[in-house]
Amino acid sequence: MKQQTPGSLSPMEYALKYLALKDRSVAEMQTYLDGKEFGEADVDATVARLQELGLLNDARYAQRFVETRTASKPISRRHLREQLKGHGIGDADIEAALESVNDEDEAESARTVACKFLRQFRELAPEKRRERVLSRLIARGFSYDDARKAYEAALSEEEEWSES
Repeated sequence: MKQQTPGSLSPMEYALKYLALKDRSVAEMQTYLDGKEFGEADVDATVARLQELGLLNDARYAQRFVETRTASKPISRRHLREQLKGHGIGDADIEAALESVNDEDEAESARTVACKFLRQFRELAPEKRRERVLSRLIARGFSYDDARKAYEAALSEEEEWSES
């Protein structure tokens, strides 16, 4: 256990500096403070106080994470769920955050990704291009069926664009 010496930071001071960079989950904060070798009681007390102050909130973290991820790099709900679990978010908070992503939003995300990769792989032979686009969509957590539908919609859109 780390003893605080004059000039060293308290667990709360470390936590506040860590939170200044970006939102964190409770699990991320616990791991961070554990890494600073503070005792379990100090870590638990600091985390509890941060929660009381509203500075640490897994439900809010999950909601913001979903909002920013879907806006910046469209991925499937399944992939979002896996990423949130990786941040230590509980199932109830994950499900609440994912309620904001409906089937239409997910289909639109898949189509957006398909369009991007169709442009990127424009020079490839049609079958190789299809394979690469589907592979990228599946890597972002979309099912094969959803990836195929998104590919077909994006391809149709591309063909309409080139005809006009």
